[in-house]
Amino acid sequence: MHTIEKIGGTSMSDYVSVRDNIIFKPSNPDTLYQRVFVVSAYGGMTDKLLEHKKSGQPGVYGLFASSMEDKSWLQALEQLKCEMYDLNLQLFGKGDQVIRANNFIDERLQEAQKCLSDLHSLCMHGHFALDAHLETVREMLASIGEAHSAWNMVELLKRDGVNACYVDLTGWDTNRHVSLDDRIRSAFQNINLDVQLPVVTGYAHSADGLMSSFNRGYSEMTFSRLAVLTNAREAVIHKEFHLSSADPRIVGEDNAVPIGRTNYDVADQLANLGMEAIHPKAAKGLRQHNVPLRVKNTFEPEHTGTLITGDYVSSTPRVEIIAGCKGVYALELFDQDMAGSIEDYDREILALIKRFRAHIVAKDTNANTITHYLTTNLKTVKRIRTALAERFPEAELDQKKVAIASAIGSDMEVPGILAKAVAAVAEGNISVLAIHQSMRQVDMQFVIEETDYDSAVKSLHKALVEVHDHGRAICLAGYPVPRLN
Repeated sequence: MHTIEKIGGTSMSDYVSVRDNIIFKPSNPDTLYQRVFVVSAYGGMTDKLLEHKKSGQPGVYGLFASSMEDKSWLQALEQLKCEMYDLNLQLFGKGDQVIRANNFIDERLQEAQKCLSDLHSLCMHGHFALDAHLETVREMLASIGEAHSAWNMVELLKRDGVNACYVDLTGWDTNRHVSLDDRIRSAFQNINLDVQLPVVTGYAHSADGLMSSFNRGYSEMTFSRLAVLTNAREAVIHKEFHLSSADPRIVGEDNAVPIGRTNYDVADQLANLGMEAIHPKAAKGLRQHNVPLRVKNTFEPEHTGTLITGDYVSSTPRVEIIAGCKGVYALELFDQDMAGSIEDYDREILALIKRFRAHIVAKDTNANTITHYLTTNLKTVKRIRTALAERFPEAELDQKKVAIASAIGSDMEVPGILAKAVAAVAEGNISVLAIHQSMRQVDMQFVIEETDYDSAVKSLHKALVEVHDHGRAICLAGYPVPRLN
């Protein structure tokens, strides 16, 4: 009857709220235990260890990956250590505990620095290529963030009277490369959930490497496999927001309504737009093993959150959420020779996009044109465009920064809903650059000018969501809501 619960990075940065709103307010009031917590690194730490998730600004990893000419990564690592020390001081105050916390993270950072320095020296010789080792470097650095937050949380909970135990899945001191499932089974074989509260590192080392498949979504995969392997009653994610019908900062706090219930199909659509409730591949395991997922707001502990299951369908076909993303790059390739052989072009374009790790939100095709809508930074788009120009010298390439507004629901099979949505956007004097609707009837996407994004969300929400009687909204969900002191 236990739960597996994941705490996001922003929540982790507020220990008092985590302790009071999550640890001391369990869903089962009879016990503090029968729960396992998988924790992310503190907010912003993984950005500094790897690279900024949105801007792409390099962290320690990004600087090391291009470090053959300099060692700027050393300065970044030293600055990171100072920031971790400052955070430890805020959490523990002065005394023996902060010294122990600093010693723990200092040991990890020193070992990482030695490994990177040795590898840097080795790759100065022609027989060794740095690129061959970068995936391993990335995983090693990422693991430090979760080790830091998990170890600290255990010590803080012990101080506050909870029998917490630290579960390190990072493989830091092991010489065995085992599967993720085997690492989890080994770590939990002697843990008694009746009397212990395990705090688990979100990063887990595995023989296959989680980051090569899930990149920054690795902690969600650890969370998902734990729930499946231990036959959890429920999987719970604690974030700094709920899930809502739209961003209340755009549509107004009185108009945004809580979701409450939805399904994994909707969660996948949100993840595709960058509003991750959970990584789609992590959700797959939960869905296949009938483990329900609940998304809760750390700062509103009394609210039951949003329950996501595989079999839920809204009682009345309708739109549940208006979501989207700005900063999308439309990359268009036109070639007269494409007609009749679009599959060959598509295959090679997709391979290049995958090589540069850009995420595809949507794409358009016709007889001689393929347009991909990518969420990535401008530097990556330029690299992809250069590679495409070399591969298809006769093609015409164009790029444009756009936004995507999407209407999403577990069942949107409503006659005339597309016409109604288009009319709503048109009434807002918004030009639609492209539109997509799938036969599965779970989403519609409108590609628009970036400056029209807020207006499009308002118009779609008013026409498709606010027309329904949702009752009184008791919380704002899906987006950060300002907290009052």
